[in-house]
Amino acid sequence: MTARELDAAGVRDPALRAAYARCRGLNARHGRTYFLATRLLPADRRPAVHALYGFARWADDIVDDLDSTATPGERAHALLALEAQLTEGLRSGRATEPVIRALADTAGRYGIDHQHFTDFLSSMHSDLTVGGYASYEELGRYMHGSAAVIGLQMLPVLGTVVPGEEAAVPAAALGVAFQLTNFLRDVGEDLDRGRLYLPAELLAAHGVDRERFEWSRSTGIRDDRITDVLRAAAAHNRAVYRTALPGIAMLDPVSRPCIRTAFVLYSGILDAIEAEGYAVLHRRAVVPRRRRAVVALDGLVRAVAARTGRRRGEEASVEASVAGSSCASPSTRSRVVSVREEAV
Repeated sequence: MTARELDAAGVRDPALRAAYARCRGLNARHGRTYFLATRLLPADRRPAVHALYGFARWADDIVDDLDSTATPGERAHALLALEAQLTEGLRSGRATEPVIRALADTAGRYGIDHQHFTDFLSSMHSDLTVGGYASYEELGRYMHGSAAVIGLQMLPVLGTVVPGEEAAVPAAALGVAFQLTNFLRDVGEDLDRGRLYLPAELLAAHGVDRERFEWSRSTGIRDDRITDVLRAAAAHNRAVYRTALPGIAMLDPVSRPCIRTAFVLYSGILDAIEAEGYAVLHRRAVVPRRRRAVVALDGLVRAVAARTGRRRGEEASVEASVAGSSCASPSTRSRVVSVREEAV
């Protein structure tokens, strides 16, 4: 429950508690995959993650909400207002806007570099004026602010068993990997917003252009060359996941189940895209509920093992008992139930 998380984090002030609760709601509503994974973290770390992702979702909504009637100029004004509130909130540690208040508190508690938030908002401003990218190199500069810095913001919250600078490279890569997956899953919706995050050089390599993507989106007609582009983009995305993977072992053991679960679920979106024949221009690929449940259970077992300090062999034993038998010992069942209740 939210109160349990806030109590564990030592957040006592009623207004600040309400601010964190607001962020938790944003994270739950907009980031279902990562919200599920976040529930595997120790309770005292969850409010900070909700603040970081709640702020990111809030800014993203200003830029991307398809249901909004705001003009580009109005969106730009709202983003500038948000930036001004953020600057003052980080400077003073206080803010009247709940999301900023929670974010400023989190940044102060964990010593998060303020430049990460500046870089993030810079990329959000780009989304208001830039509709495409010529190359992966150019896209990478955008994704530094829109995705890599999210991973870097998270590191102090998650904790590491190696120096922070060593864990920074795979942490940034994981943020990029997640966003590349989002780009593939949401390519049709992004076209509706006037954007295409697949680099022009990639399209040209397969003999298509942006106009062909827009034609396919509007007519519902498939094109094998577009499928080839999407397949190549997925392969590139998987390579970034491989770069990020070693970073999980660099995290505090109690944080690894959360990030591993997010890693498996997000990379599973690529599996779903492939299974559906790369039809993302016409429908949104999702990880089946059964698969999500299996991954969540695995993460729960790992979280139990990490929090109780059990050996890896016992972790495997717990996993086998929970997943494959109705006769798990009372102590095993009680540990699983305890973590499950804490995660609700």
